[in-house]
Amino acid sequence: MSKMTETRFAYGEALLELGAQRPTVVALDADLYKSTRTVLFRDAYPNRFVDVGISESDMVSTAAGMAATGLIPYCNSFAIFITGVCYMPIRTQIAYPSLPVKLIGSSAGLTQGPDGASHQSLEDISLMRGLPNMVVVSPADDVETRQATFAIADWPGPVYMRLGRYPVPRLFDGGYHFTIGKATTMREGGDVAIFATGHTVCKVLDAADLLARDHIEAQVINVSTIKPLDHEAVQAAAARAQLLVSVEEHSIIGGLGSAIAETVSGIAHAPRLLRLGVHDQFGESGLADELLEKHRLTGKLIAEDIRQALP
Repeated sequence: MSKMTETRFAYGEALLELGAQRPTVVALDADLYKSTRTVLFRDAYPNRFVDVGISESDMVSTAAGMAATGLIPYCNSFAIFITGVCYMPIRTQIAYPSLPVKLIGSSAGLTQGPDGASHQSLEDISLMRGLPNMVVVSPADDVETRQATFAIADWPGPVYMRLGRYPVPRLFDGGYHFTIGKATTMREGGDVAIFATGHTVCKVLDAADLLARDHIEAQVINVSTIKPLDHEAVQAAAARAQLLVSVEEHSIIGGLGSAIAETVSGIAHAPRLLRLGVHDQFGESGLADELLEKHRLTGKLIAEDIRQALP
């Protein structure tokens, strides 16, 4: 297995590199620069870095003003804070005028771990996906995170990118190319099509290996852009598979599973969709792997649930 890396670390390094290439890129943080890894940008470009302290809404408003002057602000905090605390200023000052602010939500999902429900973002995708003009990105590994960090700089409107502190293996090689709005098939299979995003992609690949031992061939699709969703990829998978599955480290309400369901609802004679994730509840304090086990988001448990759901 390749070296395990947290996507937040890959982002910090990519942002530093991007800053060297693009003098219009600025970074803002809300007293979490070591956790979000913008500390690298801060140290290299102190005149292009703003730490607003524990004042996330002010940070978002400041970023909106910067974007209106032609800068490209990367606005950083924990995922639950930047989407929840800042929802109204994001909606009114960034999404409504479609300003090119890049909102980076770090330490996302259950795997934020011991800090518990107050810090675990299980609704952030839902909140951002519902906003007009907002793009939602959730990369699966360090390679995709780096490429996404660069790609969103060129997107003309606002972007929310979700990152984590859970170590994941490298899944892509040097030939991979991230494109906003495009899903990537990681493994082919005609029995079941599994859509995954972020940290869960590596878990789903483990599940596919286990299913193959039972002669169940799973197509694994990495949905790194949840909005705009790659509808063609969903439609193609629905035409082949006996079962569709979505897997996310997020509530099954409003996230990837809901996005897939919205597309599937328009397909005549579509197969059943099984949504795996957190079922309408808050998180709790615990080690990341313990929480994934509890919510059945390990490779073994994902494979078990798929076996039971297959017709």
